[in-house]
This record gives sequence, C-alpha cells and structure tokens, in this order.
Amino acid sequence: MTQIPSKPEILQWISDNPTLTAKRDIARAFGIKGAARIDLKRLLKELEAEGHLEKRRKTYRDPQSLPPVSVLTVLAPDRDGDLHAKAMEWQGEGPEPRILMVLRDSDPALGEGDRILARLAEVKGEDHRYEARLIRRIGTNPRRILGVFRARSEGGRIVPIDKGADKEWTVAPGATHGAKDGELVEAEQAGPKRMGLPSARIVERLGDPSAPRAVSLIAIHQHDIPDAFPDAAIEQADAATPAPMGERTDLRDLPLVTIDPSDARDRDDAVFAAPDDDPGNKGGHILWVAIADVAHYVTPDSPLDREARNRGNSTYFPDRVVPMLPDILSGDLCSLHENVDRACIAVKMRIDAEGNKIDHRFHRAMMRSQASLPYEEVQAAIDGDVSDRLVPMMDHIEHLYAAYHALRKARAQRQPLELDLPERQIVLGEDGRVKTVAFKERMDAHRLIEECMVLANVAAAEELVKRRTPLLFRVHEEPSPQKLDALREVAQASGLTLAKGQVLQTRTLNRLLEQAQDTAFGELINISTLRAMTQAYYFPENFGHFGLALKNYAHFTSPIRRYSDLIVHRALITAHGWGKDGLSVSEIENLEATAKHISDTERRSMVAERDTTDRYLASYLSERVGTELTGRISGIQRFGAFVRLDETGADGLVPVRSIGAEYFHYDAESQTLMGSDTGLILSPGQRVTVRLTEAVPVTGGLMLELLDVAGDTLPQGPKPGGRRRVPGRKIGKGKAKAAKIKRKVKRSRK
Repeated sequence: MTQIPSKPEILQWISDNPTLTAKRDIARAFGIKGAARIDLKRLLKELEAEGHLEKRRKTYRDPQSLPPVSVLTVLAPDRDGDLHAKAMEWQGEGPEPRILMVLRDSDPALGEGDRILARLAEVKGEDHRYEARLIRRIGTNPRRILGVFRARSEGGRIVPIDKGADKEWTVAPGATHGAKDGELVEAEQAGPKRMGLPSARIVERLGDPSAPRAVSLIAIHQHDIPDAFPDAAIEQADAATPAPMGERTDLRDLPLVTIDPSDARDRDDAVFAAPDDDPGNKGGHILWVAIADVAHYVTPDSPLDREARNRGNSTYFPDRVVPMLPDILSGDLCSLHENVDRACIAVKMRIDAEGNKIDHRFHRAMMRSQASLPYEEVQAAIDGDVSDRLVPMMDHIEHLYAAYHALRKARAQRQPLELDLPERQIVLGEDGRVKTVAFKERMDAHRLIEECMVLANVAAAEELVKRRTPLLFRVHEEPSPQKLDALREVAQASGLTLAKGQVLQTRTLNRLLEQAQDTAFGELINISTLRAMTQAYYFPENFGHFGLALKNYAHFTSPIRRYSDLIVHRALITAHGWGKDGLSVSEIENLEATAKHISDTERRSMVAERDTTDRYLASYLSERVGTELTGRISGIQRFGAFVRLDETGADGLVPVRSIGAEYFHYDAESQTLMGSDTGLILSPGQRVTVRLTEAVPVTGGLMLELLDVAGDTLPQGPKPGGRRRVPGRKIGKGKAKAAKIKRKVKRSRK
C-alpha cells in the first residue's frame, strides 16, 4: 500500500522545491501512483482551504490540456505518411492526445526522435486533438553541413562551402528533400561514420547560394562561428533541472518585471523601483536589477562552459540566432519568464534624487517575474495609453520612470558620449526575403533599461574591486591623437570646431556633436566620431571606460549571451562565498587569455552581422537596379565617393571613373575629390541623387551612378571625344573653394 505523506511533509517539499509544485511533481517525489493520487488531491485541496497553499496558474493549470507552445518528440510516420508527435509536457491522467504535425514547405525535414518546440492549436472533429506548427528544432545534435548540392543519376553529392573541407558528402536518392542541382542546402550526417565518403540527408533547401535565405548561413561558415553544440554540452543541458531554493534570498514577492523587444528570444534581466523611505535620502529611489543565474547551470570547465567560452557570445542575424548556450538554457531555464520561479543574482541599489548611487548590495536569490513586457507597451502606458494588463502595475512602472529620470540627471553631469546613430531593423518575410528596412525607434523605455543596466554593471565592478576579487573589466580607452586629428580635419572641412590642446573628455566631443546637430553634417560627424573611437575590449586590469565616462565598469547583465558576464557572476559568487561554482583557480590564471579570446569572438560576430546586413540590403535593392535614390556622401577615397542612402542606410560606391572623363584630384586632408576640368567638388555631407547600377547579394556591394550634387544636375555622360562639364559651374570658383578648405586645414595645424 502506498504511504501518503503528511501535510507537514508536503509543505516541506514545496518549500524545498519551489519549481516542482505541480500535483504530478509531488506525486512523483513521494512515489504516489494509481488510486493513491485521489488522497493526494484531497490533501492539497485541504491545504489550499486552510490557507497554506495558493493555487497558481503555472502550478495548477488544466491537466487535461497542453500549453499553446510545447516541447514535442516527433514519432515515426504512420502508414499514410503523416507525421505525429508526442507531448513531453503532458500532465493529464487520461490517454495522451494525438498531435498532427502540419509542416510548411520551408520547414526542415523532421525524423523520428527529433525534439522540437512547436505552436499548438486545438481542433475538433478530427482523429487528432492538436495540430502543431514547427517553431524550431531542439535537443538533437547530428553533425550539420552547408554546401552546394550536385545531382547525380542516383541521389547526389554535397560540396561543402567550408574552406577547410576536403570531402564531399553522398546523398541517397530518398534523402535529397527534393533539392535541385546547384542549390545551397543544409544537411545532417546520416548513419554512422564508415570508410569512404560520409553520407548525409538534406534537411533544408536554401535555393540559390546568393539568395537571401542563405545569407546568414554563409556568414556563419565564412567567419567560422560555431553553430553546432558538442554532444557532451547538449547532454549536460538536457540533464539540467530548475535551481532549488537552498540558501537563496527569496525575492519572489518582489514585483520584478522584464522589459524587452517584442520578439525577444531570451530574458536575462528584470527590474523594480520604489521610492526610498529613508528620511536621509529625500526624493531618492530603491532600484533592483535581477539577472539570470547562469553560473548555477554552467559550471567551470564543464562541457557547457568550454563551449560557451569557445563561442564567447551569441551572434544575432535577421533570421536566426547562434546562441552561446543551448536553447533549453537560454530560452527556458535561464530565461526570466513570466510567473515562473527563476534563480538569479540581484543587486539592490539606493540612488539619491540626482541619480547618484549611494550604496548597493548583491544577493543570490530566487525571483518570479510579474510580467514579460515589450518596450512599446510600457512606453505607451507611460504616455497615457494603458493596456488592461498594465492597469494594476502602473504604480511600479511610474516608479521605474521616476528612478530613470533621476539617473538621467546623473548621466547629464557625467556626460558620456552622446552619439546619434539610428539602428537599422531588417524584417524578413516567410520566404526569407527582406520585407522592410527601417530604423528602430528609440523610446524612453529603451533608455530606462539601458540606464538600469549601466548602473548594475558599475555596482558589479565596484563590488569586486572593493573585495579584491579577479574579474574582467569592460575597457574603452580614449582615441589616439592620430584619430583625433582625422576627426578634427573632418569637422573643420564641415565648418565646425573641435578644440585642441586640452585634456580630452567626452563632453568635448559632445560639444562637436551638438554643433553638427540639425545640420547637413550631423550624420557625417556622428559616424566620424564613432570611427575615431577605439574598440572596447575585455581585460583583467582596469583602464576605465572612456565612452561612458566611468572609472569602474564590468559586464554583469547578460550572462545568457556574453561569456564575460558569466565570469563576473562567478567572481561575485567567489567574493560572497555563495557556493562552489565561483571562479576556479585555472580560470583566474587564464583570465587574460580568456579576455583576448572573447574580445576576438565579439569582433567576429560584429563583422559577420555587418556582412549579413550588407548582403540582405544588396538583395533587397537588387530588384530596384536602375532606380533613382537620394542620400548623402559619407566618405571620400581616391577611387570614389561612398554614399549612404536615405531610405535604407545602405552604403554604395560611386566609382571615380564613372563620374566623367576628367581627372579627379584627391585631397586626403580636406577629404575632397575635385574635377580638374569642371571644378566639381565632392566632399562628405553633400546631398546627392544617384542611380543604383548594380547590387550584388553575394558580396553585399552596391554600385551607384552620380546624377546630381546639392541640386546641380550632372550630364549623363561625356560626349564622344569631349570632356565632361557641369552646367553653370565656373572652374575658378570650384578651385577657389577647394583651396579655401585646404587653407583652413593648414591654419589649424600651426
């Protein structure tokens, strides 16, 4: 006979295991089966009636239904060829529901045993209860190959695009997935390794290697970004279970919320603010920032840790993410989802009315996010358009904005570099082609989270410096004198002033940016200032952060996607004696090597992301070859002028040879090209109209033809045997203007 636990035993279990409190979890823990479940159910109802337990949606949902997004295991095809799946989250006591997979043509091929994340829709009048649409595949780990398919009389072969690949892969007739000769395909290893050529089955057709859907995959392979997890890392991730409460600080009653993009794939930070009731801090605020406790799951020198260090960071493309951690961690156990208990490392900070941090205290804790909010909804609420679900949260949101406005005061005093460079957003359609290209709107909701994260990063760095614990700083050194001279020349050529001969501060550069604001040179000066900056990097010694105007700064707030933050989390664990999963001796000894490696992987991701964006833009514009576009000259080189297009922000080249038959003088100091016969001067910042003559998706290159400069129309081409002239432009006037620019530059050097 099954022994039913007592009420105190049940309450103790729930206290010790806050993430395993469903009836099924409790029954499994005490070995309760069959009819004994009825007694357990009665006890739980009594405890609820007595006030010891509170029914919560995540704990006591309808056991006879599945959530709208579920993890499934794909079953073997039935005799009709239909593919069904088994729910891994089924908690009902009756027979498991039948789930029919409804696959799109663009979905990869699925096989028996594949674990997938799918969106479910309940149906009626069918022999299956749910229909599932694939979101992504998880948990399987066969070797992947990207290459060009070459059809043969029986099946075919795949020629990998990897530079170091020395073998082709054979594809059996039934494993081609309908691929055509010359298509770019993604395949996975089929069967065990044997002598001779390895075999593969095609899982996805990507079409033309130059087509948009292939762009990010090409970048991944071109830049050697690891995109397949080792078996040992997958096994460790699959075996992970929710972190227990243990000795953690209980913050589950603190109404923390996450605020992220509407399409966020992971949520690693949550915030809460309230007025400080200390009479000595009148008008001050209490600010909490809680960050996912990734260190609990990714322990030093484990398979997951080795692969996370190898990747260094997640890489983001318009159509996919190459994550630093497997999806079961980054998208689930380490993600601060709404109404779910999650382990975290949290910092409580007190700030005064002017936004200056008074003190802080770190906790290793357990939290429960009250809501997962998109930026747009939060901003709309603070602007007066409050959604129904935010009505009960408005006090908390208003407190967050009050704390943010205080932090903005401190920021204004500190004067970090205030660059204004809108971020492009590429939206893809279901066919993988670019649907729209726009610039992301910057709202106070974005800035609120940024300021909270900056302050938490400062607190982490100061805490570890105070406790003399090794860590990785985020270092940003001031620009070199050579780069400052180049920026000064661009500023002077634009009629602006950058002071010389004083200690460089960010406020000095901000004054230049203010001069350029709302002028024809605004974008040019912002881009030139960015180019003058040194690249930030990680290092175990502290050289400060010039751009943010901060003495102590370390990345703490994104351990799901940055290895540097995981190192800082481990350092905090070591400094506070929170457990054995802090920094290991070997990690401390190799901090400098780790810093260099992850600085390199960060640059690798940036280049891959930029190349992918360029290719997507070229693909998007390839259908508009021959059209006229407006833009502004963004750079001058001996071989031509670069033009940034207004609509998309894409950069294209006007080759100097295409402008006319005359010779163009290049002046590096004044950043100009001047026609020897017409006196036409091309310089950064000028408004131009161009014609798109070529767009090459494979390289991301755009070629342009110059049509007019600042409203002056150029002739369409030189007359046979003649030289090109600009109507209405006097040669002497053009030469005089160029000489004036050059004299101004020379005077500044005296």
